Amino acid sequence: MIATASARSPSTAGTPVRDLARAIAAPRDRIETAFVGVGERLTEGAALLNSLTREFEALPEALEGEDVLDASARLRDVAERAADLARAFGQEKADLDKLVEVVAAANAPISELRRTVKMMGIVSVNARVTAAGIVGDSDDFDVFTTDIATLSDTANRTIQEFAQVYRQLTVEVGKAASQRARFESQHASTLSTLAASLSETLEALDRQRVAAVDGSAETGRVSRQIVARIGSAVMALQVGDATRQRLEHVEAGLLALADTLDHASAMGVDLDVNERAPARAALSALQQAQLSDAASSFGMEVAEAEEALSALAADASVIMARSRDLYGDKNGKSSIMAGLSAQLRSAIAILGDFELERGKLEAVAGAVHDTVGVLLGHVAAVQDIEANMRLVSLNAAVRCAQLGPRGASLTVIATQLRELTSETVVAAEAAMARLDQSSTLAASFGAAARADGAGQVGQLEQQASQALELLTSLDKRLAAALARLNADGPKVIALLDRAARGLSGQSAMAEALDDIALRIAGLSPEPPPESLSAGLAALLESLRKTYTMQAERQVHARLFGHLATTALEEPEPANDDANLGDFML
Repeated sequence: MIATASARSPSTAGTPVRDLARAIAAPRDRIETAFVGVGERLTEGAALLNSLTREFEALPEALEGEDVLDASARLRDVAERAADLARAFGQEKADLDKLVEVVAAANAPISELRRTVKMMGIVSVNARVTAAGIVGDSDDFDVFTTDIATLSDTANRTIQEFAQVYRQLTVEVGKAASQRARFESQHASTLSTLAASLSETLEALDRQRVAAVDGSAETGRVSRQIVARIGSAVMALQVGDATRQRLEHVEAGLLALADTLDHASAMGVDLDVNERAPARAALSALQQAQLSDAASSFGMEVAEAEEALSALAADASVIMARSRDLYGDKNGKSSIMAGLSAQLRSAIAILGDFELERGKLEAVAGAVHDTVGVLLGHVAAVQDIEANMRLVSLNAAVRCAQLGPRGASLTVIATQLRELTSETVVAAEAAMARLDQSSTLAASFGAAARADGAGQVGQLEQQASQALELLTSLDKRLAAALARLNADGPKVIALLDRAARGLSGQSAMAEALDDIALRIAGLSPEPPPESLSAGLAALLESLRKTYTMQAERQVHARLFGHLATTALEEPEPANDDANLGDFML
């Protein structure tokens, strides 16, 4: 029953019970501290993980963007044209080698031409000497003394100029061949290697894009699984707060028992002497049952929470490893895009070198063409000299016929002169036949240099530069994502691992609580009462109202629900209708 508190002598009967309440406080504090720490690490790790996941989930769409597709198309064109240039460069080398060979082959007829002209000079001197020995007052020997010498000197000057221009041509062609040889020693297979490298990298980029698109579904699945696991972990961590509240309620119940044993008001309810023993049995049984149930639930749920956190850490490791493998190199430190950007920068430099080299080749082609034009002019002069020499030789023959036997020696000289003149033309034409071939070769690769050089090579360089610009922003984005992954990824794993390990020792708390529950069971040698007095029922109801967990109410109802309902019912008023009837008579 509920009564007014009366003065009682101080009692220490409740001290052991209070000690048990204090014993519960220690594991309760440790549980609370552990779960607070785990929750903080979970919150921080989940926030980092969600941020990283969102960043990498957006990358497949970026890799499929118009900029990347446009840049890839440009780079494929660069790779194809680089391969074409490599083949053309090899053909140019063959043409240049052929040019050197053809120009060198012209040396023999030019040497023969110079020898012939030298012999013409000798014949001219012989003609003057011979004519001087047989000259008479009435004889006209100007053809031998003057005309032949003049033509011979003209031919000599012409051939000397021809030979000098040829030497210049030889030097220019040799210089071009030497420059090309030096360039080839440095860039023997640069263009072909560049083309192959770009093709391989573009294939890798295509594979990465396909893998990113194909893997986006799996990434989404793992991401959703991570979200679910985070939710499960958060829900599982509620056991910490729930257990704390249940332990506080057990402590309150034990303190109520202690107050009852010390003859004090327990939760505003005073019990008389006859109600204390049943109260001791009821309250000790209730708190033992509540603590055992709390320990059992805590043991199972903390294992589930630890499993959820461990699974979350494993999923986080999987998704971060997947992102690192998909967007980074084999070490996960840089992106494929970064490697492609480096190749493009190298390509731009190489294409620039090739443009300069082919510009030199075009200059050589122009020089050869101009030089051959000059040589053709000299050949025309030689042909004019040959025609004039034929006239002079014919005039000399007429003079010799007029001299009769006296002109026999001059006849021999005239014949030699005609032969040398013919040889001069033959040698000049033989030299020009080869030089014409060199002009054709020069015109051929000169035209190729003009077509593929400043135009095509420059265009390729421009395309590579544009592609590099298009990819730079994506490269920076990938690099930033990988940098974040490498910086924050280990933090996420460490936080989630620490969160999981933070619960590893909590199963011992369940055992400690079970031990305290056994001690509580020993507080009363009597079993719980089979009926409740009004005061005890009120005390139990006061305790029941403090519960915040359905499990606590279920334990309470299992022990005293049927008894408390009967004890707290108000007695029905007596039926006095008969007595009132008597008065109404």
